Amino acid sequence: MFVTGAGRGIGATAARLFAREGALLVLAARSGPEVEALAAELRAGGARAVAVAADLITADGAQRTVDAALEAFGRLDAAFDNAGNGLPPVPLVERSEAEWDDSHGLNLRGSWLCLRAQLRAMAAGGRGGAVVLNSGMGALVGGFGDGAQQAAKHGLTGLVKAAAADCARQGIRVNAVAPGVVRTPGSEPYFEVGPEPRWWPARPRWAGRAGPPRSPRRRPGC
Repeated sequence: MFVTGAGRGIGATAARLFAREGALLVLAARSGPEVEALAAELRAGGARAVAVAADLITADGAQRTVDAALEAFGRLDAAFDNAGNGLPPVPLVERSEAEWDDSHGLNLRGSWLCLRAQLRAMAAGGRGGAVVLNSGMGALVGGFGDGAQQAAKHGLTGLVKAAAADCARQGIRVNAVAPGVVRTPGSEPYFEVGPEPRWWPARPRWAGRAGPPRSPRRRPGC
């Protein structure tokens, strides 16, 4: 089982769960000390876990983590591509080019590079496999103050659909999960600005119900 972004937050929590279920783990993250500490913790509990420090927005970093899985366990059957980042929420027009590139680098490019390396390994193994990418509500809606991340997560939805179609005949499943904002070290910027920044739109009258009111049915020709 391959887990990216495993050094802390959702990735570390998922790794602990997989370890309890008996998975053989390869834990990847940019932060070497964090992911090494987690691997040591899991091994102390009886799990088999290997840590890899790698920059997952590079093809070399993504491939090196997959190579570590093959070297340690001889095969790759499953992956949880959790690595991603967010930015302090501001209106989209205030977002800089550097912030946009940083968000798309890890949330979309890095996800694609990891997925590509994993799918190649699973296809070569001939036993199928399963990959789950951690997307988010930003892939489904807009208006939470991080248009750069939302654009990347919408792109991730297309990536998952394309990969699922490409690999179905090889018995490889590709899916995504879309959680809401989870309080982790990486999501603290969302909470620091408070629940309702001054520039957010006014709360709609239908908020708190199942959704916006239905538009009246139009007559033919309108």
